Amino acid sequence: MSPTDTQEAKMFCFQCEQTAKGTGCTVHGVCGKDPTTATLQDLLLHATKGLAMYAHRARALGAKTRELDVFVIEALFTTVTNVNFDAERIAQLVRRAATLRDKAKKLYESACKKAGKTPEKLDGPAAFQPAGDLAGLVAQGREVGILARKRALGEEATALESLVTFGLKGAAAYADHAQILGQADDGVYAFFHETLDMLAREKPTADELLGRALAVGEVNLKIMGLLDAANTGAYGNPEPTAVRITPRKGKAIVVSGHDLKDLEELLKQTQGTGINVYTHGEMLPAHAYPGLKKYKHLVGNYGGAWQDQQKEFDAFPGAILMTTNCIQKPRDSYMGRIFTSGLVAWPGVRHIGDRNFKPLIDAALAAPGFAEDAPEKTILVGFGHAAVLGVADKVIEAVKAGKIRRFFLIGGCDGAKPGRNYYTELAEAVPEDCIILTLACGKYRFNKLAFGDIGGIPRLLDCGQCNDAYSAIRIAGALAEAFGCGVNDLPLSLILSWYEQKAVVILLTLLHLGIRNMRLGPSLPAFVTPAMLKVLAEKFNIMPISTPKADLEAALAGR
Repeated sequence: MSPTDTQEAKMFCFQCEQTAKGTGCTVHGVCGKDPTTATLQDLLLHATKGLAMYAHRARALGAKTRELDVFVIEALFTTVTNVNFDAERIAQLVRRAATLRDKAKKLYESACKKAGKTPEKLDGPAAFQPAGDLAGLVAQGREVGILARKRALGEEATALESLVTFGLKGAAAYADHAQILGQADDGVYAFFHETLDMLAREKPTADELLGRALAVGEVNLKIMGLLDAANTGAYGNPEPTAVRITPRKGKAIVVSGHDLKDLEELLKQTQGTGINVYTHGEMLPAHAYPGLKKYKHLVGNYGGAWQDQQKEFDAFPGAILMTTNCIQKPRDSYMGRIFTSGLVAWPGVRHIGDRNFKPLIDAALAAPGFAEDAPEKTILVGFGHAAVLGVADKVIEAVKAGKIRRFFLIGGCDGAKPGRNYYTELAEAVPEDCIILTLACGKYRFNKLAFGDIGGIPRLLDCGQCNDAYSAIRIAGALAEAFGCGVNDLPLSLILSWYEQKAVVILLTLLHLGIRNMRLGPSLPAFVTPAMLKVLAEKFNIMPISTPKADLEAALAGR
């Protein structure tokens, strides 16, 4: 799609895998985002760049504030797919970004005065002044969105810039999860400011952008390490755990998303109420943490991946909490019993911003709950790096004895777009002498199937949430060290599914680590141009998925 093709477009967004026609949403977001909200998110990104331009320069002179650092992370996370669909709330964030930009400017100017330097005169995003009304903000957003960047930079540079931007958004999500639990790194905040400052330039070069994309992947590895330390520090190392996937009799709350702190606080507040708490989607791995599974009323997991929530929540006889991201347009049938927290927002849905979950609890008590126990069925979770490396000697021995032929990492984001049954068919076809590692909501394509074990080692090892790609990386690194080879020389194949920006940044992390021969699907990102794909193919041999049969044969042959 060329810049001139979309002059009449109400919006333009191509940051997720399901983008319309595989090119870009121009009328209404496939995710449910309306043109006003999508355009305001573009403006929020622009305003945040302006803040970062001053914060970056102030930090270079030793001046910084946590308020600026955290806002940048939150603003970027807000623009991730399936997080915030409320135009009014985003407009408030745009105005707050401008206010904080003024604070950052004063901080910079004060630091310059102390250092005896003359402050730079900045323009572009640093000079942004928000319009007085919503219509004016939307008009401003149209001037700074992706189409405007295409007109200024051309297709190739915009594609590379988008790769950096979307990766940065994904990294911000993980950084936000970590800082909520008290894990932060000053160098990470500095990198966000520096990268946004670079993106604010009129014409960054292609080499700068490609190098920066890999740098985003490098910093995200550190961020995922921070988040791993945050989660395990707060709740202990995940342990292999059988999780009930059928309902228990009683009042009920289901919690979706990724925020373990929200779940913990809810579990505390529901003790003694008779309410059973269930996880949904990416919250499933919570059952493996000792600090969370100690709550006996955390009784199981309900449903599957995020894209099935409308049907599943419609049938759920209790209250619903959406944390962090993955919300879809609620049906009228459960609009009165769904709540959001953190950065998540949907117009008309009640938001709980202070972790006082009384309204949610009241809604659960007013709902009928499950009338009876269903026959018990369970699945296994909790195979993070500590659990797997704890039995690494058995795994290594099984490989050397020829009992384990190959490892397949089959995981990533799930979605509703046709073609994702590929991952189910692939997992089912993996030979019985191979181990499947999985993570993120892509596992719901096959995690309720029976795979058996190899000498007591389960053939399906659920590593956790999408950020637990860190565990998979740690496991691969340990195996490579044990066998005295590089990760690319291991009997390991990576077949990844992607949907949104957190998957983008994990891919950048794997590229930073030099991982080759990855297969990506169900379709390649719309922002990846043929020239960019050629570079990725030549340097990393990254390739699109084809058919389960062909890809499995190639993987077993080490290709």
